[in-house]
Amino acid sequence: MYWEDYLPVFMFLGLALGLFSGIPVAFVVGGIGLLFGFIGMFFDMFSFIEFFNIPVRIWGGAVENLVLVAVPCFIFMGTMLERSGVAQDLLEILDVLLKRVPGGLAMSVTLMGTIMAATTGIIGASVVMMTLMALPTMLRAGYSKGLATGTIAASATLGILIPPSIMLVIMADLLSLSVGNLFLGAIFPGLLLSGLYLVYIVVLAKVKPSVAPRVAEDNTTIADHGSKTRMVIKGFVPPVFLMALVLGSIFAGWATPTEAAGVGGFGAILLTIFNGRMTWGVMREVCERTAIICGMIFFIFMGATAFSYVFRSLGGEDLIIAGIEALGFGSWGILIVLMTTIFILGFFFDFIEITLIVLPVFAPVVALLDFGDHVIGKDISYWFALLVAVNLQTSFLTPPFGFALFYMKGVAPNSVKIQDIYAGIIPFVSLQVLGLALVIAFPEIALWLPSVLLE
Repeated sequence: MYWEDYLPVFMFLGLALGLFSGIPVAFVVGGIGLLFGFIGMFFDMFSFIEFFNIPVRIWGGAVENLVLVAVPCFIFMGTMLERSGVAQDLLEILDVLLKRVPGGLAMSVTLMGTIMAATTGIIGASVVMMTLMALPTMLRAGYSKGLATGTIAASATLGILIPPSIMLVIMADLLSLSVGNLFLGAIFPGLLLSGLYLVYIVVLAKVKPSVAPRVAEDNTTIADHGSKTRMVIKGFVPPVFLMALVLGSIFAGWATPTEAAGVGGFGAILLTIFNGRMTWGVMREVCERTAIICGMIFFIFMGATAFSYVFRSLGGEDLIIAGIEALGFGSWGILIVLMTTIFILGFFFDFIEITLIVLPVFAPVVALLDFGDHVIGKDISYWFALLVAVNLQTSFLTPPFGFALFYMKGVAPNSVKIQDIYAGIIPFVSLQVLGLALVIAFPEIALWLPSVLLE
């Protein structure tokens, strides 16, 4: 082998250096792809006419792709829900219902994050919203800064996994899988993580009551909002209504994910109107934020398309497969290597970058794996996609570049230091790794629900 045969390796090294340069990700990814295309021309490994294939792939992969229409609709829905007041009502009723439970306030935050994850997948908005609402209350109640910040950060990022998830829509498109099947498969892994958080909070509150003291029951809260029944209706009915509109229509076969995303956006508008918070200013702000986020995602999509096309044309796919086979690890060893690689990348990169750049590279490798009776046939692709989804939730929490941590620090009280936040997320990242291990050991957690409902 000549050194030019290792151009794909140099591409990844150049990409890593470029991402740390501070230049926008889309420019780095696309620029590296085009640069190595010209380098490949010099070594007769790439032809100039192949550059014309890149716009065609971008057009067919993103512009004409009707599945990806769901992305801006889900972003609009999540951004609008942030302004609707639904989360505030939900936190109040959960706080009332769980006051007497050890760690009840932290459990309320976890349950709110789980429920809101099924209605919005905008992680930045969820972290900021939950920090502003819950963190001051938890600190006043005597909760330790670590437990309070860790609970909020972990719960707010469940939206990346629990459907409707933007990440699952993108993954389904990249791997040519059914969005509905991925949505179904992600439900139990998401609930598993939420359950692990709840168990940890209860155990910690019993072992060390000082970090999560019980909040004295205040009957004025109930009196101010009327009866508990009315509070339950106000807190639970709106998000459940929206979940039924979006997920129910998909799972029942009444609507495609794209159509359901549009219905969800309309439902979010209705909830905002119902709560008396809809103004032209709110609508304009939501539309502008949706456009900015969508522009970022699809610009990265364009750059990643150029990168992956040149990478494959230079033989990167064959090089990776040959390298992994040379390790002699077997299917299980290769799976562990891939999961470890994605976990480490999560320390430095965002889930969108990892998904769009790494997933197309790893997918051909996974197609060659054989796990015997543990996972069979096409289920391997769905299982792997959901393992990656669970794994990528950690990318929001792992320092030094955990985006959820920076979102939280930006709106947290001055008394909360970044060291408190870093210390607080360590147990929850460990729980996420445990959840990933459980889904690896028991694939039915991810595959049972789709197989039952779609038989």
